[in-house]
Amino acid sequence: MEKQDKQQIERLLAEYKNSLNTSDASKAQSLYAKDGVFMPAGATSAIGSEDILKSYKFIFSQIQLNIEFYIDEIVINGDLAFATTSSKGTTLIHANGQTVPEENRELFVFEKIDGAWKIARYMFNKTK
Repeated sequence: MEKQDKQQIERLLAEYKNSLNTSDASKAQSLYAKDGVFMPAGATSAIGSEDILKSYKFIFSQIQLNIEFYIDEIVINGDLAFATTSSKGTTLIHANGQTVPEENRELFVFEKIDGAWKIARYMFNKTK
């Protein structure tokens, strides 16, 4: 069972990366638990589905990400799990058209809800 759970979480992280790279706020929101918390670096936490959607819409109005995720670890304990990841790529800043390097480390907490893994908590910070 743990192998299946790990694969589901890996797929969830791939979907999340795709939502970032396609600036799809609704897709990003759908990957969270309804009471999920998104804690972006340098910004206020978004708590719950509505806040999470607003936060991603704002972020995607400002930038376009082109990143790859690297999974360092996934640890599962019952209906809770966490993953540490890193990401690397570029960010296009819409305000000035400049493309800059993007590099972060991330901490995800997942919750299994009705048989499906969702992001319960997510935070990241810049590594450079």
